[in-house]
Amino acid sequence: MNINIQTPRRSLNKAFLKVKPERSDIENFKTNLTKLLDRINEDESEEFHKNIVSRFLDNTRYAGNHYINTKGRTDLVIHNGPDAKSPVGVIIEAKKPTNKAEMPAKDNINSKAMHELLLYYLRERIKNKNNDIKHIIATNIYEWFIFDAQVFEKLFAQNKELVKEFTDFEEGRKSGTTTGFFYKEIAEPFINSIEDEIPFTHFDLRNYEKLLRGVGKTDDTKLIPLFKTFSPQHLLKLPFTNDSNTLDKTFYAELLHIIGLKEKKQKNKKLIERKDEGERSLGTLLENSINQLDILGKITRMPDQDSYGNDYNEKLFNVALELCITWVNRILFLKLMEAQLIKYHKGDESYAFLNLEKIDSFDELNSLFFSVLARQPHERNEAVKGKFEKVPFLNSSLFEPSEIEHQTILVSNLNDDRTLPVHPHTVLRDSTGKRIKGELTALEYLFRFLDAYDFSSEGHEEIQEENKSLINASVLGLIFEKINGYKEGSFFTPGFITMYMCKETIERAVVQKFNDAKDWNCKTFDDLREDVNHFIRNHPQGRKEARDEANKIVNSLKICDPAGGSGHFLVSALNEIIAIKYRLNILQDRNGTAISGYKAEVVNDELIVSKTVYDDEPLFEYIPGDEESQRIQETLFHEKQTIIENCLFGVDINPNSVKICRLRLWIELLKNAYYKTDANGFELETLPNIDINIK
Repeated sequence: MNINIQTPRRSLNKAFLKVKPERSDIENFKTNLTKLLDRINEDESEEFHKNIVSRFLDNTRYAGNHYINTKGRTDLVIHNGPDAKSPVGVIIEAKKPTNKAEMPAKDNINSKAMHELLLYYLRERIKNKNNDIKHIIATNIYEWFIFDAQVFEKLFAQNKELVKEFTDFEEGRKSGTTTGFFYKEIAEPFINSIEDEIPFTHFDLRNYEKLLRGVGKTDDTKLIPLFKTFSPQHLLKLPFTNDSNTLDKTFYAELLHIIGLKEKKQKNKKLIERKDEGERSLGTLLENSINQLDILGKITRMPDQDSYGNDYNEKLFNVALELCITWVNRILFLKLMEAQLIKYHKGDESYAFLNLEKIDSFDELNSLFFSVLARQPHERNEAVKGKFEKVPFLNSSLFEPSEIEHQTILVSNLNDDRTLPVHPHTVLRDSTGKRIKGELTALEYLFRFLDAYDFSSEGHEEIQEENKSLINASVLGLIFEKINGYKEGSFFTPGFITMYMCKETIERAVVQKFNDAKDWNCKTFDDLREDVNHFIRNHPQGRKEARDEANKIVNSLKICDPAGGSGHFLVSALNEIIAIKYRLNILQDRNGTAISGYKAEVVNDELIVSKTVYDDEPLFEYIPGDEESQRIQETLFHEKQTIIENCLFGVDINPNSVKICRLRLWIELLKNAYYKTDANGFELETLPNIDINIK
């Protein structure tokens, strides 16, 4: 038996590791975990300790959503739903703290608790035909052994011999009918015979006592992996905040409200439309735009006005919506960039620029777009130099007036003074914590609304001190896919599908590319990996030249999405190509030095880079000024740039989709933006123009 012991941190989904827990949740967890440890009474029964475990889980994250109780002879189960009718998701065997004899040990898991778990698992999986089990746990309150149900599925439920033995035992066809017989005669010898690796998570709560009872909050980040290990997102494998398939409905609803839109259900579709006449407010971005387009008579002067609708009102709406999407695209991109700049500079709020102090009018917003972001700092006029000195030049067509802006209006044409009512379920709160009421101008509303969320989701694990919800690039892509599909309803392909399709198809395409280029005969990607490694080791001109040659082959891929939408497939393809380069050992920096000591993988449809030099594989974090961190960040940026410029192509009949698709690819580059030192000083690397590939 080959045992693979994992720490809590290593067992967690790496995309989930990036999610910052809220301070209130961490404090609640600390309180309840301390209570659990304080309530341990070694003189009490197993039943007593089973109950305090149940109470701990309920009080932390499970009450109301996931029912916890006994089931048959199983000590505890966590259901996937709020009542006992929902399928069991987690099976728990709880022992007394003093009962060490029946507990698994780190060097020998073949114990009575393991035998009991095997029996309860097989009853649930085979007899009850439950395929929703996620984890199996043995604990004596102090020590926890957590097994992924996929391990039990592979080792036990898929073993025909064991299943037959279990079925014969359950139906009374064995010479013994007691559970003791099953444990000794069936479970123990079978577990002893396992030759495969058995991975599991192990930890001892006593090792966390100092952290729990210490004064202050400086070490609380060390509790994050344990907090997440006990979470329903991990134990029940639920979607989490920055999951690309999860729409933040609160953010979505209020953003629609600020724009001036609403969602309605029509048959099986959810469509976006202009608010009804009695609900409209001239302060929303859409109504303000429609009003200005109408006053200035812009629609009738557009050369392609007929492509925007059949009558004047339809044209007004469609042109105004395209303008609003263009402006909000830019603002959301800048919100992500602002959060990243603040993070790069260790929380320095002087890098914040999307606020009323810096931008108190639509005219100022227009200046930010075209007089600041579109110009090098030394080329900016005096009116904006001082105010926006820390805002970088981006060199992106996103910050050039679009064709529709040239033909109609700029954001500076909007009326500054018009207000709109605050959404009844707004995220905005006053100093007492109550939802604010009344009316705000669109700019103030938009900036305060965006500030109520956390856009800095890229990076290492930390606690969200202000209890803000996380918004990341994938969530924004989903939101704009929905807004953009306002006429026919949108279809957002879930991340697990784009991730799977990209991996399967691009791996095969890469195999074929190498076979054609090198006259090889690789059948699988594993075959290719062996041949590429041999090629690198034995290249007559050296390993760098071999990697250069291999990279050119991969970079010759051409991938086109003929219905680009929000760019989701292209982003998945981008991430997968980088992960493929890592798996082929050809990922290298700009000087041709191999990237070693790091792992690049796609998790939850996101590219995750982590260090491999430590057991816990900490996530990579860019630290400006740190030489090694700079090398990795630059490598990721330029790999993405090369792939976007050479390999990825997208087409859509909807011009809004094209803008959103480009935006998503720019955001992927923004994640790895880095500072460079040149003649103009310490500046953020500019973004390339990718318009040519997305049409």
